[in-house]
Amino acid sequence: MPLSRIDFQPGINKEETDLAAKGGWVDGNLIRFRKGRPEKVGGWYKRGTQSFLGSCRALHSWISLAGNRYLGLGTTVKYYIEEGDRYYDVTPIRKTSTNSITFAATNGSSTITVTDSSNGSVTNDFVTFSGAVSLGGLITADVLNQEYQILLVTGTNTYTITAKDTDGATVTANSSDTGNGGSGVDGSYQINVGLDTYVQGSGWGLGTWGAGGYGSASAISAVNQLRLWTHDNFGENLIINPRGAGIFRWLENGGTSEPAVLLSGITGANLVPTLGLQVITSETDRHLIVLGADPIVNNSRSGAIDPMLVAFSASEDDLQFEPLATNSAGSVRLSSGSFIVGGMKSRQEILIWTDTSLYSMSFIGPPLTFAINLVNEGAGIVGPKAAVNAPNGVYYASKTGFYFYNGAVQKLPCTVQEYVFEDLDLGQAFKCFMGLNSEFGEMWFFYPSLTDGTGEISRYVIYNYEENTWSVGSLIRYSWIDAGIEDQPMAAGLTSSQNCIFNHETGFDDYNQPMTGVFIESADIDISDGENFAFVKRMIPDVAFIKDTTVSNTPAMNIVLKRRDFPGQSLTTDSTTQVTESSTFNSLRSRARQVVLRFESDDDASSGDQVGYKWRLGATRLDLQQSGRR
Repeated sequence: MPLSRIDFQPGINKEETDLAAKGGWVDGNLIRFRKGRPEKVGGWYKRGTQSFLGSCRALHSWISLAGNRYLGLGTTVKYYIEEGDRYYDVTPIRKTSTNSITFAATNGSSTITVTDSSNGSVTNDFVTFSGAVSLGGLITADVLNQEYQILLVTGTNTYTITAKDTDGATVTANSSDTGNGGSGVDGSYQINVGLDTYVQGSGWGLGTWGAGGYGSASAISAVNQLRLWTHDNFGENLIINPRGAGIFRWLENGGTSEPAVLLSGITGANLVPTLGLQVITSETDRHLIVLGADPIVNNSRSGAIDPMLVAFSASEDDLQFEPLATNSAGSVRLSSGSFIVGGMKSRQEILIWTDTSLYSMSFIGPPLTFAINLVNEGAGIVGPKAAVNAPNGVYYASKTGFYFYNGAVQKLPCTVQEYVFEDLDLGQAFKCFMGLNSEFGEMWFFYPSLTDGTGEISRYVIYNYEENTWSVGSLIRYSWIDAGIEDQPMAAGLTSSQNCIFNHETGFDDYNQPMTGVFIESADIDISDGENFAFVKRMIPDVAFIKDTTVSNTPAMNIVLKRRDFPGQSLTTDSTTQVTESSTFNSLRSRARQVVLRFESDDDASSGDQVGYKWRLGATRLDLQQSGRR
């Protein structure tokens, strides 16, 4: 019998049954579609040799006037500036104690009790001590005078730390450690750490159950918010804001050794919001915009977030927020929704999403400064970072589907919608984010999966907006930034239990290790709509291997043939055959009403041939014959 050419429709389709999706693909992992053909995604490697503390859920890159390249990283516990593959801690300082701290050690224990009146710390906060003297034994001045993470807050005035040497090794006190560290101990406290998991609103209002009176909403604050940083440049300087907390400025000319400082505390600041949910700089007109700011009450900021208030500074002045006849500062309160989820800059406008609606904010000049128009009701955003600004418009995710905005909002047809949104863990929805991979015309959406049950991001969706195809897979990432200043996209993730940044679309591997679990699986293939059994004898594969010339190996992939007789049956694997660059045809034998082809990377680590290449499928040809009805 002649060979039959099998041309599959591009994209993963999970909206149909495996039989109804005939002629297409139904599952895959670490696969993209390019020019209609599936191929393995590009690899990634760790950026630099260092790591950082906390889950990084925000990235921002820029170049100074002097040509210095910076990468801002907002984690659950700190804020870093990366320069030259080194991470510099610029986390703002919340409180400084002077000559007021004492220590108490216990013989045979590494736990040190610290006393500092009304220090305002929470467990896991960071404090740096200076000016301490030895406690008399193994707890020396060098042990005490360094940064510590608070082990446990035991009272209003006390907390504990675990003693360590300058290399981080635990130090145990002895019987001679009877001192208190002296009378000249200072402590520098960084802002309180944030949550690494979202405290979901419940009951009446936005807050935890039982907070406030019946029917009242609890206040939005850093205490009940997942730690999500937003950041933007105002000139060369960086404005940063941990969601629900203060607004800070990092001065580029101050260098990476200086922490960011509270914007409202800078000399010349006038009615700067003390709290906010997000900061954005309006580029053309140069206003600093604070979403979810605390309002002005009796000529001062209230210190309590109004979750629907948009405040903006005077043009060219990030310190001037008092509305005057002589400036363009002001504020507008949105009406559709209960709280602002997030915003982003787009073409000639700023988009602001509430939990239910989308607004467009555009500069119109005096006397109103900005026009804010309601664009859509009923299609809010699932999380503050679940949107991207692509060349053709803005893509974003709601709690139930994907949307596209280009002057108007429209629902995006999606062949994996139920698969994604029925599995999305809405309790941790604020962790969801989108990333742009413009080199390949792709939008990536990362989300926490109910099926995986970790409460953390574990899966992704790729939408190719140039070819209108969808693909799915599993990958742990916390944030993403497209290529621009750097040649490749960057994403925050984990390697060897350490938080790090990966450069994506680089090479073919997972940080010099095999990229495992790469596969794509077809829908059911049959003859005469399944009326007759099909007999498969052989196959001629069409696979292109792209190889790293610096690696000496033999690229290979596996083709798995599966079968079943009726749609409701489980698939049975009949055979697995390996394909290399030199393969001509492969013998396969199977008899069934429906057969399935699965193409997968060769994950056999013992072969040594599993790194340094990727594969791309062409047109597979099968010797597929009729074999009767029984």
